[in-house]
Amino acid sequence: MFTTETWQAIKIKVAEMLPGIATGIVVFALFWIGAVILRKVVIRVGGIRGIDRDLTRFLGRSTSVAILIFGAVTALGTAGVDVAALVAGLGLTGFALGFALKDIISNVLAGVLILIYKPFQQDDRITIKSFQGKVAQIDLRYTMLESEGKIIYVPNSMLFTDAITVEKAA
Repeated sequence: MFTTETWQAIKIKVAEMLPGIATGIVVFALFWIGAVILRKVVIRVGGIRGIDRDLTRFLGRSTSVAILIFGAVTALGTAGVDVAALVAGLGLTGFALGFALKDIISNVLAGVLILIYKPFQQDDRITIKSFQGKVAQIDLRYTMLESEGKIIYVPNSMLFTDAITVEKAA
């Protein structure tokens, strides 16, 4: 199959690429370390500021994943891979996903802001539009209200954009 000349050409090409590959691995390792450190910093700062523990872990993981993706693209570019098409593809994929999941994303972002600013808390009674009840649980996508033995799932984007009335729990 392969002649001796072909093997020699492959060896030469691999030897030429090795420094770039090694440098790319080092670059990715540095980004990995940075992602771990930044995730811990985000979690620690969130704890100091009194932000919900689950939210700070979510924000820490999101930050870490973003840094790792950026690090992977940077490492591939350093290793000699043409990343222009990859970056364009990531941009188009992000746009398509953002457009397709816009309602979910707006609910999650509103949930994050509700958990940070805390306009109401668990056991408070709130009224929004035609819904009213005691806040049973707040998560990233919905806030669950308990009213007359029923659970009402109110999207966080509605709670963040519409006027609400809050009666604080005693």
